[in-house]
Amino acid sequence: MTSKLIQIPSRTDYVEEVYKVLVDAICEGSLGPGTRLTQEEIAEQLSVSRSPVLQALRLLKKDGLVHDAPGRGVVVAPLDLQWLSNLYEIRGTLDALAAKLAANRLARLDPALITRGRQASLNADIRAMIDADMEFHFAVYAASGNPLIAETARVHWAHLRRVMGATLQASGQRTSIWDEHEAISEAIAAGKADAAVEYSDFHTQRAHEHLVAELTAVLGGDSDVTAVEGSFKALPV
Repeated sequence: MTSKLIQIPSRTDYVEEVYKVLVDAICEGSLGPGTRLTQEEIAEQLSVSRSPVLQALRLLKKDGLVHDAPGRGVVVAPLDLQWLSNLYEIRGTLDALAAKLAANRLARLDPALITRGRQASLNADIRAMIDADMEFHFAVYAASGNPLIAETARVHWAHLRRVMGATLQASGQRTSIWDEHEAISEAIAAGKADAAVEYSDFHTQRAHEHLVAELTAVLGGDSDVTAVEGSFKALPV
């Protein structure tokens, strides 16, 4: 492991902090696929004992972000295109359900979500772009009124963040993403549940298409994901 991690302020319980630092590093690509991680090196870099590091690594294994390595330690898991496709099937269903329920409640999302997202894209700030994207989608989950949607989606977002980080570093963000977010938000606020679902489905398919295509280019090989045809603005409202 050659990437330098950010040290954690002194506390008694470090598991959550160690876990977050490692997840952030994996998602942002500073700890890339195949990077070996050992308790000793992480503990030394973060100035913590080995016990919270061990527990954090166990959580990462449970989440599928690291695998056991031959010999000592673990390695960061590879990026898997088929697994990503499976993940986007689940994400699409959850996002569409959240948009529908939020529209039925005539929920109004904070316009600042869109503003922050557009600004992050202009600044080409990868962490800010990922954070803004997550913030928008979790705002829709919260607006749905069903807390199980966010709870279920949260399990998958570490992997989504990781793939987003890899593709953003390679190609940047799709120019239409915040137009799509804004259209979803407006349909929700107008109570147009069918349109909110259709916009959400289209957005997820476009995100899936883009991420898989870019990840294929990064990893090498052929993508078997069919492109989504048509224009986002052509969808009915």
